[in-house]
Amino acid sequence: MNKKEYRLTPGGLEELKRELETLKARRLTIAEKLKNARELGDLSENAEYHTAREEQIQVEGRISDIEHVVSHVELIQTPKDKTIVELGNTVTLNNGQDRHLTVVGSVEADPAENRISDESPLGKAILGKKVGDKVEIETPAGKTVYTVKDIK
Repeated sequence: MNKKEYRLTPGGLEELKRELETLKARRLTIAEKLKNARELGDLSENAEYHTAREEQIQVEGRISDIEHVVSHVELIQTPKDKTIVELGNTVTLNNGQDRHLTVVGSVEADPAENRISDESPLGKAILGKKVGDKVEIETPAGKTVYTVKDIK
């Protein structure tokens, strides 16, 4: 992650901070695993040691990534103007059935939780739209047309 600034909602920032604290707490557990594995002797064929080292590398990498994001964050608030889609809005789109999406920065995006990145094709397409506007998106299944039904 080499961006200089990351856009997050206050809730997204708190989520990252909780994850960071959890990962930092895991350091102690991993250190204990490494200590116990070293006591078993020869490290070259010690699966417990190699597994703990791999876990340590992953945890330290994630800690580093999160610390970088947190130190370069730009907080986004839910926009007060609900007439156009902006970063932080929750939008109801309709293409025969309603779909509720929140437009967030790329770090916070999670399609399974209906949080889409402002950098995604759908996110880019709906930014700046108003209620009643049509949005056409190219998907692997073909073109899909949505109507912006509501902005919160």
